[in-house]
Amino acid sequence: MKKIILISGLILSGFLTSCQDSIDEFLEAPTKSSLDESVIFSTPALASGAVDGIKIPFAETNSYRGRFLPYYGLNTDIEWFNASQTDDNKSQLCTYSATANNTEMNTANNAWAMMYSGIERANICVQGLRNFGNPKPGTELGQLLGEALTLRAIYYADLIKSWGDVPMRFEPITTETIYLPKTSRDEIYKQLIKDLGEASTLVAWPKGSSATATVERINKAFVKGLRARLALAASGYQQYPDGVRRSNDPELAVDKMYKLALTECREVITSGTARLEPSFETLWKKYNQEDINAGGESLWELPFSDGRGRMLFSFAVRHTTNDQFHANGSNRGGTAGPLPFVFYDYDQADSRRDVSCVPYLYGAAVSGIAKQVINKDKLDTWYFGKYRYEWMKRFVTSTNDDGVNKMYMRYAEIIMMAAETANEIEGPTAAAPYLKEIRKRAFPLAQHAVKVDAYVNALTTKQAMFNAIVEEHKFEFTGEMERKQALIRWNLLKTNLDLAKDKMARLQARTDEYATVPSTLYYKYNTDNVSLIIYGLNRGETTDPGTGYTAVSWTWTGATAVTKANSLYKAGVNPDAKQFWPIWQVFIESSNGKLVNDYGY
Repeated sequence: MKKIILISGLILSGFLTSCQDSIDEFLEAPTKSSLDESVIFSTPALASGAVDGIKIPFAETNSYRGRFLPYYGLNTDIEWFNASQTDDNKSQLCTYSATANNTEMNTANNAWAMMYSGIERANICVQGLRNFGNPKPGTELGQLLGEALTLRAIYYADLIKSWGDVPMRFEPITTETIYLPKTSRDEIYKQLIKDLGEASTLVAWPKGSSATATVERINKAFVKGLRARLALAASGYQQYPDGVRRSNDPELAVDKMYKLALTECREVITSGTARLEPSFETLWKKYNQEDINAGGESLWELPFSDGRGRMLFSFAVRHTTNDQFHANGSNRGGTAGPLPFVFYDYDQADSRRDVSCVPYLYGAAVSGIAKQVINKDKLDTWYFGKYRYEWMKRFVTSTNDDGVNKMYMRYAEIIMMAAETANEIEGPTAAAPYLKEIRKRAFPLAQHAVKVDAYVNALTTKQAMFNAIVEEHKFEFTGEMERKQALIRWNLLKTNLDLAKDKMARLQARTDEYATVPSTLYYKYNTDNVSLIIYGLNRGETTDPGTGYTAVSWTWTGATAVTKANSLYKAGVNPDAKQFWPIWQVFIESSNGKLVNDYGY
C-alpha cells in the first residue's frame, strides 16, 4: 500500500514519544490524498516543496532556533556563556555539567526530536526521488536529491557532535524500526561521507543554476566543504564509551580522511565559485544585512524566516531596551561572548579583533535613542561583534526572534582545512599559501611582509605549522561556535580550557603577557552622540587623553572574579569526560528500553 507523504505536518514516530498502538495506527492508515509518492517525487515543483519541508524542523521553537544554536559550542578557549558562573540549567549546558533532566532540554519537542524529524523527512524524500524521480546530474530532480542527502547529513552531523553515538536510520520509519538502539558514530560517518560524495555530483556550484543562486539552497562548494569537515571529525580524537581516542575503523584513518578532505577543499578552491570577502568587517556587515547571494564567502546558511531564529537575539552586542536599531525586546543579545583575554591575544593590527570582540553595550533608550556605554568594571563581559542589530537593514519587531540566518559554513573554513590537511600530508610548505591567504585579509597591506610572509615562512616544521593553524582558527572563528568540535578532534579540549583559565588569572593580575593591559579606560562620545571613542583598550594606552574623556576602571579582581574565571567548566568535572550532552530523559524513557546514556550520565 502507498502511504501519504505528510510533509508539512509529519507525525514523526522518531520522536520516540508516541505509544506503539498509535504508531502502528499511523503507519497503517489509508491514504488521505490523491497525491502519492509517485506523483510528488516525479514532479519537480512538488518534490521541491517536499525537500523544502526537510528544513522546517530547524526553526521549530525548541529546535535549532531556541535550544541548539544558543547553547551548543560555548565554553571553549575563546567563547563562553556570559553567565557561566551561575549554576542553572542554561549554564550547565555550557559548563560540561548538563544532566539528562535538564529543564531547558528535557522536552519531547526538543532539538534531538526535531533533528530526527528532519531526518525522517529527508529519508522520505531520498527514497521517493530514487524510486520515482530518475534524479540525474544537471536535472531539477537530481539537484533535489543532492539537497535531501545533504540536509540529512547536516542533521546527523549535529546529532553526532552533540551526543556521540546515536540511532541510525537511513530509510523511512516502519513498525519494525520505530525503536532502535544507538549505532556507532563511525558507521554513521561513513554513510554521510558516502552520501555527500553522491550529492556533490548532483548539485550545482554556487550560481551554477537558478537553484544555487542563494546560500539558502545547497550547492556543490558547501557539500564538498561539509564532506571535508566530517572527514576531519570522523578521523579526529573524540570521546567514545571506552575513552578519548581516534576511530579504530581503518576506513576512517587519518591518512585516508585527510587526503579526502584536502581533495575536496582544493576542488572548491580551484573552482573559483567562492571567495573570501576582501574585508572582514564587510563580510559580517553583509551577513547582518542578510545578503544571501551565492558566490561569496558564505557557503550555506541555515535559513530562518523574518519571524524565526535567534542568532542576534542570543549573540549580538547587547541592547538594554528597544531603541533606534530594533524592537526585539529588552536585554537582547549578549548571552555569550569572547573570553576576556581574547581581545588581547589578537595582534593589535589584526582587523578581525575589533569585529569579533566588543567591550560596550547599548544603554537604555531615551526618547527612542540608545547610546553605547562601557560595561563598567566588567572586563569579564565582552560581546560578539560579528552579530549586530545596528548593521541590519531590516528593523526587527518580533519580541522573540530576529530571523537572521545561521552561517553554517564559510569559505575561510575551506582554506583553513586545506592548510591543516596539506600540512599533515605534504608538510608546512604546502600549507603555507593557505595560511597566508587567511592572514592577508586580516592585516593591512603595509604589514604583509612581516605579519604574513615572514610569520608564515618561519613555520618550518609540521608541529609549528599545526600550532599556528590552531591559533589562526581561534582568531578567525571567535563567536561562530565552531571551536569546540575542533578542539575535541585535536585532543585539545581540556588542555586549552585549562590554559584559558590560566590566562584569565594572569589577566586579572596583569602579569606576564597581560602585564601591560591598561587598568583604566577613557571614553567620550563621537559626533553622532551615540557611538563611543575609547582610549585605553590597547596596550600602551595609559596616559589620560585629556579634555572631554571620562575615566572608568577596567579591572577584574576579587573572589567573584576568581569564581567566574573558573566557570568555563564546573568544578570537579573533566571536560574530556563530558564532551557530549546526555540523551534527555524523556527520550530514554520512551525508547522502549533501547536507549541508554554513556559517559557517566
